[in-house]
Amino acid sequence: MSIPQRKELPDVGELVVGTVREVYDYGAYLTLDEYGGLEAYLPWSEVASRWVRSIHDVVKVGHKIVVKVIRVNKKTKEVDVSLKRVTENERKRKMIEWKRAQKAYKILELVSEKSGVDLQELVRNVAEPLVERYGELMAAFEEAAIRGEEVFREINADEKLLSTLLEEIRRHIEVKRVRISGIITARSYAGDGVSRVRKILETVKQVLTKSQGVVGVKLYTVGAPRYKLEVEAHDYQTLEKAIETAIKAGEEAARELGVTFNFEREKR
Repeated sequence: MSIPQRKELPDVGELVVGTVREVYDYGAYLTLDEYGGLEAYLPWSEVASRWVRSIHDVVKVGHKIVVKVIRVNKKTKEVDVSLKRVTENERKRKMIEWKRAQKAYKILELVSEKSGVDLQELVRNVAEPLVERYGELMAAFEEAAIRGEEVFREINADEKLLSTLLEEIRRHIEVKRVRISGIITARSYAGDGVSRVRKILETVKQVLTKSQGVVGVKLYTVGAPRYKLEVEAHDYQTLEKAIETAIKAGEEAARELGVTFNFEREKR
């Protein structure tokens, strides 16, 4: 689908994605995908910084390329672009941004079909407020996949519609998970030592389970007195904080119960 344009014309210096429509010896004509198919001209002199035998060796009809806007005539709506002024890092970054936007708006399109709500209405009432707050639509959708409906709390839209949107987001977006694992060593020589160790392990697991942002906790024996701890979250900062809190709770419980306690992280 075509991503709805947020303004009529691009700015000078802006990176844009264009589809090559026609190629001539003197230059090429593109349609700018993010601007409703607006035409742009790529002069031969702006194709490559190195010598090339023919423009046809660099630019081919139907290809999508990242170009930099070098001139905009607001009266005639003529746009000139450059390929040679785009660095490799800029090209990669822009294409990632473009693909993310495509995926996000495809989700909106599915929600429109499923709910019967006009796509442009979804763009105005849902996409634009989210882009304003999160910078890009996919970033907002990724946050919603993690935090749920809380992300939509300031959007003035029907709850059923937002529920459908969240359903499609979670169906199509796989949120990254990170993991930290390690070995807890807990030993007691008391008559009820097994019970004491179990209480400490339960304390650690309960703290982690209740920690905001933690999405997975496993704690199992690998042969007493050694126990494997595996914890998952969506980012390392959340994970580090949760584990630090849980291990401190385990150490305090161990001191009270007279149990030796140690946690050693495994290398990533």
